[in-house]
Amino acid sequence: MAVIADLKALTPAQKSSIWASYLGWTLDAFDFFLMVFMFSAVAKEFGTDVKTTALATFYTLAARPFGALVFGLAADRFGRRPVMMIVILAFSAFSVLSAFAWSLTSLFVIRALFGFAMGGEWGIGASLVMESIPAKLRGPVSGLLQSGYPSGYFLASLVFFLLFDHIGWRGMFLIGVIPAILVFLIRMHVEESPAYEALAKKPRVNPFAALAANWKIALYLVVLMTAFNFFSHGTQDIYPTFLKAQHHLSTQTAGLIAMVMNAGAIVGGIGFGIWSERIGRKRAIIIGCLCAVPVIPLWAFSVTPVMLAAGAFLMQVAVQGAWGIVPVHLNELSPAAVRGMFPGFAYQLGNLIAARNAVIQADIAERHGGDYGLALAMVAGITLVVIIFWTAIGPERRDVDFVKEAEA
Repeated sequence: MAVIADLKALTPAQKSSIWASYLGWTLDAFDFFLMVFMFSAVAKEFGTDVKTTALATFYTLAARPFGALVFGLAADRFGRRPVMMIVILAFSAFSVLSAFAWSLTSLFVIRALFGFAMGGEWGIGASLVMESIPAKLRGPVSGLLQSGYPSGYFLASLVFFLLFDHIGWRGMFLIGVIPAILVFLIRMHVEESPAYEALAKKPRVNPFAALAANWKIALYLVVLMTAFNFFSHGTQDIYPTFLKAQHHLSTQTAGLIAMVMNAGAIVGGIGFGIWSERIGRKRAIIIGCLCAVPVIPLWAFSVTPVMLAAGAFLMQVAVQGAWGIVPVHLNELSPAAVRGMFPGFAYQLGNLIAARNAVIQADIAERHGGDYGLALAMVAGITLVVIIFWTAIGPERRDVDFVKEAEA
């Protein structure tokens, strides 16, 4: 296969940047998704309900754009590589601190700080890789990078399946220290991106002036990422609660279905990322969304564990298939002078707007007698229509040369 041959031809430094960014996003997502498995347990300990506890994800997601802005600006000023190491150490530390929360309010504060640190990882990691590899590999590598998110969810599912009944929710958060190990890989093997090095030789650009000059594409991407974040978080965050609260499945069964779901997400992200090099970014996103339409009844309204697992797998093939294009699409549409900040900031602003997704879905379910399936189906159905329309009317800049653009 040509893609495999092209990947093998990469330099060791290029391969290390891919793996570091993939693992960074994987472990970032792992720490985030530990929380969604523990809504019920945390609510029980602090004497509240799932709807209130789900605010933890709201605060995490709401803080992410501020982290994307601060760390992104730092990455454009000091380089992608050193700032990425700082981000990983920070979100690992706040994940561990979550285990020592003494009240629900303290947990909310810690998870907001975690979100601030988490907000910097995606944009910096994606720009580091996309600026370091040949243009023809951006689609496949984009799919791989975005697959880090369901890979992290898969790991969280596995840890929940194996350990939750033994160590409880506080013990689960202590495992969040693992991502810090990745810093040693980055320190030893990852090189700075060529595009950043070219930019560093030029007169420094005012990042806020660059944002103002590109306000139309910035606004377009924020709207796009708002819909995308409702699409992903709307099909993932409340899903473990749907399995346990509505279908009364055991910890092990819910964990297994979540693992199956994320296996589908990995298949979709990588597959559609590769396909986007042939059919284009916009078309791949639209097809991914269309594939989700016939799967919604199976995914949201099945009653047996086998059918629920089948629906979860197919839904995430579609959802993360569309998402697999996002890293490359946002980087290609971003201005060269602020690529360390621009993609991540647009992505995380969309996250901010969509941050109350879990609370909204829990409220819909509560108003309909605990029907989480209805809440899942409503959010997925509405947002996929928005993504299809907004993608269709938007721009595409496949194969732009990042280094030449920076030099110019």
